[in-house]
Amino acid sequence: QVHLAESGGGLVQAGGSLRLSCAASGLTINSYAMSWFRQAPGKEREFVSGVSRSGNTFYADSVKGRFTISRDRAKTTMYLQMTNLKPEDKAVYYCALASGFLVTFNPNQYTYWGQGTQVTVSS
Repeated sequence: QVHLAESGGGLVQAGGSLRLSCAASGLTINSYAMSWFRQAPGKEREFVSGVSRSGNTFYADSVKGRFTISRDRAKTTMYLQMTNLKPEDKAVYYCALASGFLVTFNPNQYTYWGQGTQVTVSS
């Protein structure tokens, strides 16, 4: 049974930073791509950042230059370092394990999801 658990969310002022973690268990996740998605109230879930099996990273234009994704294969943990946070970054952030080794922006291509962690940015 695969289990993904996010942590690190919270309340931060605009311009501040947070680091999200996603701890995975139950599967050798190194064979798969992993990504971060977010969902704000009343909006669809959107791709934020992803890392392929080979280590290639991808970012949504809205977070490029501010967020950094990384993956600790030994600890089977994925991270999202978020800097210069903006009020529009407020959302529930989810980590997800893809069904393949390539990053896709389509949430339907992800097999496993965490429960989400809330990020709130005050102006």
